[in-house]
Amino acid sequence: MKYELSNIERRILSVMQDGFPVSRTPYKDIAGKVGISTEELFTVLEDWKKQGKIRRIGAIVNHYKIGLAANAMVVWKVESERVEKVGIILAGFEEVSHCYERETAESWPYNLYTMVHGANEQDVQQIVARMSEACGVSDYRVLFTEKELKKTPPRYII
Repeated sequence: MKYELSNIERRILSVMQDGFPVSRTPYKDIAGKVGISTEELFTVLEDWKKQGKIRRIGAIVNHYKIGLAANAMVVWKVESERVEKVGIILAGFEEVSHCYERETAESWPYNLYTMVHGANEQDVQQIVARMSEACGVSDYRVLFTEKELKKTPPRYII
């Protein structure tokens, strides 16, 4: 399905694709850059959501800048009937930024994935041990981030 954007929608998208301003009033700041009121901006965003053009608006936190230098994808092997319950437990840890289920493969039995952030690798290992105890799953692997390859938002309007 092809969406046509109005001039105002194009201007909003152009400003928003650069990321939210670090401010106490990010929506007011965006509206000001676009040249509309904050209420008009909210109306467009609400319309986009109703029309399925956007699903959500969320922040991307630079965990390195806030002191979380160690990051690991932890993969868990969880019985299918327990995945939702275990996922809720793991997602409840404040050190977890992502938690989702994936299909397994013949050579890869892990079906639940969490991204865990800590100050250092030892910190992450301790967090994962607490997570394992809390959910009762001991079959997991900790895959530490070695290098971040890309952390840029998509560009829709150039």
